[in-house]
Amino acid sequence: MPQALSFQQVDVFSSAATQGNPLAVVIAADDVSDEQMAAFARWTNLSETTFLLRPTHPDADYRVRIFTTTRELPFAGHPTLGSCFVWLDNGGTPKGDEIVQECGVGLVRLRRDGLRLAFSAPPLLRDGPVEAEVLHTLAAGLGVAPERIIASQWADNGPGWVAVMLQSREELLAIRPDYQALKGFNVGVVAPWTGPDAEADFEVRALISEIAAEDPVTGSLNASLAQWLIGAGLAPSRYTARQGTVIGHKGQISVEQIGERIWIGGDVQKCIVGRVDL
Repeated sequence: MPQALSFQQVDVFSSAATQGNPLAVVIAADDVSDEQMAAFARWTNLSETTFLLRPTHPDADYRVRIFTTTRELPFAGHPTLGSCFVWLDNGGTPKGDEIVQECGVGLVRLRRDGLRLAFSAPPLLRDGPVEAEVLHTLAAGLGVAPERIIASQWADNGPGWVAVMLQSREELLAIRPDYQALKGFNVGVVAPWTGPDAEADFEVRALISEIAAEDPVTGSLNASLAQWLIGAGLAPSRYTARQGTVIGHKGQISVEQIGERIWIGGDVQKCIVGRVDL
């Protein structure tokens, strides 16, 4: 017999529905098998689908499993905010002042500021300089001259991000990626947004080679970018980023360093509520 479970689809990192990054969330999914989770994630055809479960760690408020259409992720940003929103919306009550999510990378802490949620950026799994041959591959895949990349860094907190900075937002928006030439690298591209018409401090693009597509708004990438940019003195301890412009989205990400923690925040909109048979 199929299981009828509560389900929500939310829009993350936007103050208006349909402008951020959509996420499917299945609630109370403890009895759903790995195969059913993977199959449903393929069927939704969204960048990620999550499943809320009872925690196994005594400090966690809930546990989440995160699936793309092709694999399970240990962590991802917009699924973290969206899953937390749905957990709270369905009566979840945190044990303490912060909300504690259990996922593949361990415990991730979140906080509420009115209707906005923010997660504490998890430690990087890989950082440091990008190898010369990798930079050559990235420049070719992005269609930019190597000298136009003014800074770069491995910035992987789960999805395998490698990050590059360009000098101008105009250059960033002009990129038309050749995913085959990127040779499997998931690339985060960032550039400062300057001038009197700037609506954020930085523009960001997330180019995902494994699905040959651009992600609308990416919490994990912005978390790792923030750790790099703030740590290297390329960004202040508090800034905003815009993402999704080229593909018709208007994602807005807030970044703030408080003490040793960097918080990645954004609004979440509830779009679809229903039940799903798995």
